[in-house]
Amino acid sequence: MKVLFLGTGTSKGIPVIGSENEVCLSKDSKDKRLRSSVLVSWDTLNYVIDCGPDFRMQMLNANISKIEGILYTHEHSDHTAGLDDIRPFTQKYGDLPLFAKKRVLKNLKKRFDYIFTTENKYPSAPSVIPNIIKNSPFLLNNLEVMPIKVLHGKLSIFGYRFDKFAYLTDVSFIKEREKKKLKDLNVLVINALRIAEHPTHFNLEKALDFIKEINPKKAYITHISHQLGFHETVEQQLPNNVFLAYDGLEIEV
Repeated sequence: MKVLFLGTGTSKGIPVIGSENEVCLSKDSKDKRLRSSVLVSWDTLNYVIDCGPDFRMQMLNANISKIEGILYTHEHSDHTAGLDDIRPFTQKYGDLPLFAKKRVLKNLKKRFDYIFTTENKYPSAPSVIPNIIKNSPFLLNNLEVMPIKVLHGKLSIFGYRFDKFAYLTDVSFIKEREKKKLKDLNVLVINALRIAEHPTHFNLEKALDFIKEINPKKAYITHISHQLGFHETVEQQLPNNVFLAYDGLEIEV
């Protein structure tokens, strides 16, 4: 299995529009972050987790010509706003499966009604197959995927476990019974927004505490804001098995 980090930034991305922050002005390519998303690949199959406003550029940057489906963590715009940009895939390969909570699919149907409608549908609109997922395992082709229920502030959202790999973003709290689903991981991806505490996201300290508790072989931090600091500086301060992810990073699990 391979995991490609398509984007590792928070909702505004880095650089933030109009910001004079030193990280936003950095010349280091690792300090330039599109909105958070990953591509998980196995057996020639490609699945994307989250489809934010940078989706088109992410597909172009990674030279991706086909995906088998999209899994959504939650409905916030930085994780969903790129849905219309699946058009080249659906026009070439047909209906694209979407996997999400019932609440998330309802939100998408409201915002992208022209995609989900069956009456007088615009000919070039994307075509999708909505799949409601609950907090129980489901199959993607030949692989079992385990949803991980976490809280993003007061909002219940999903992370996902694929075999020995787990992807969690926008986490502020996770119950003990959900933590048990994260035993024996080779790779954990977890969010760390900034140094200071935040009401709806782990900060760096909480993320590192969580990584220590779960004890994966390796951990990668994502959903990063400019307030976390320079990539090179922060990475030097992390434990030996913890790394800052960056856009374009590809790992094997």
